[in-house]
Amino acid sequence: MLMYWIALRSRTAVTDVSAVEAQVSVDPVDPVDPVLALAWQVLQFSAQVARVDDAVVVEASASERLFGGRAALLARVLQACQHAAGVLTYAQGPTSLVALGRLWADLPQAAPDDLPLQVLQAAHSHVPTLLLLGCRTWGQLRALPRGGVARRFGSGLVDALDRAYGVRPECYPWVTLAPVFDASLELPSAVESAPALLFGARRLLDQLQWWLQARQLGVLALELVWQLDARRSNATHVDAHHNGSSEGRLVWRTAEATRDIAHVQRLLAELLAGVRLPAPVLQLHLRSVQTQALSGVSGSLLVQDVRAGDALHQMVERLVARLGPQRVLCVRPCADHVPERMQRWAPFQGKHSALDGRDSHTPGKPWIHSDALYPTWLLARPEPLVVLSDCPQYQGSLTLLAGPQRLETGWLEGLPVLRDYFIARSPQAGLVWVYRERLQKDRADWYLHGLFS
Repeated sequence: MLMYWIALRSRTAVTDVSAVEAQVSVDPVDPVDPVLALAWQVLQFSAQVARVDDAVVVEASASERLFGGRAALLARVLQACQHAAGVLTYAQGPTSLVALGRLWADLPQAAPDDLPLQVLQAAHSHVPTLLLLGCRTWGQLRALPRGGVARRFGSGLVDALDRAYGVRPECYPWVTLAPVFDASLELPSAVESAPALLFGARRLLDQLQWWLQARQLGVLALELVWQLDARRSNATHVDAHHNGSSEGRLVWRTAEATRDIAHVQRLLAELLAGVRLPAPVLQLHLRSVQTQALSGVSGSLLVQDVRAGDALHQMVERLVARLGPQRVLCVRPCADHVPERMQRWAPFQGKHSALDGRDSHTPGKPWIHSDALYPTWLLARPEPLVVLSDCPQYQGSLTLLAGPQRLETGWLEGLPVLRDYFIARSPQAGLVWVYRERLQKDRADWYLHGLFS
């Protein structure tokens, strides 16, 4: 099977070909290594991805048929990596060393024999001597006696030539992703206010985004830890984020798994606005607490199906971060047949906790569903109705339209409820929801319980 290697390099990485053996220097202020981010992006096309100095090589022969051919695969790779690495240069070859040589020499169509020695890593330290011998290309070096080259320059140079021409297999430490995102950032200067930590945290969140995309995950919970300057720590200041220690931490959650780092960043900004630092911060640490596989979203060609703006749960999450969870309430379904006990208001804990039909006090017990038509607005307390000639009154005489819907429950709890519910029409209020008590034998008590919009 013919191998197909692609070598990629970002313009933001090291570009000096004469220094290919040097380590890639990454700005200490920016933890997002462009070469690492590029490798993470390429992992979606092949599992055989390796980092070689300032470049990334990928063996993609097994993916050609899946993506519709070599040209289509290359176009997809370049399109996906452009966002992670900006302006890209690339080269192709039957082996990784040929692809790298063409990339570093900027000769994408050169034959292996015509590539200069400077772009063969194993020969880099021997280039001055080889030039004195008249060897300037791979082909000229390969034409020399193998035994003499091995004795004079070491067996590593001969092995590199064999790998470059496909005689020996190529082995790399393949790029892999940790199961948990964990990254640190040493701040260039001490930060004395919590909102200012967002500048450094934003860089960690950028790195988190590449990790999520590579693992095809969405984040549900994150933890941000900051290290305080112990020399300037205020020992008398104790709050929920510090507890008198030399570090502070903040954990925030999202209602559903998301890869929207802009939304995560807005939540963090709201939370940091309420944090008071007892001492300057010197280092940040970001860790993923909970993640979940992120399913794809189906698009629509209809304009009315394209949703504009943020989702409802995202807006509620920002309100919770700004006002606190006790000030943002949402309805919670409860497992009870009695209408006034079918739901309760509780602090927002996430989108699914309010909509999955489960009561936190009765885990595993499903919410009671019924085919009955319930009103849009349920009164907090049923309102007694006046009865004239056995006809209940509410802004006029009520006309019963549908019913009865009989409700008998509460015997085991010692609170029996026996009611007959009706849908009725009021001359002034429209459709209403009323019921008649069945416990009284001598009279029929009617109550208004809900209104239909």
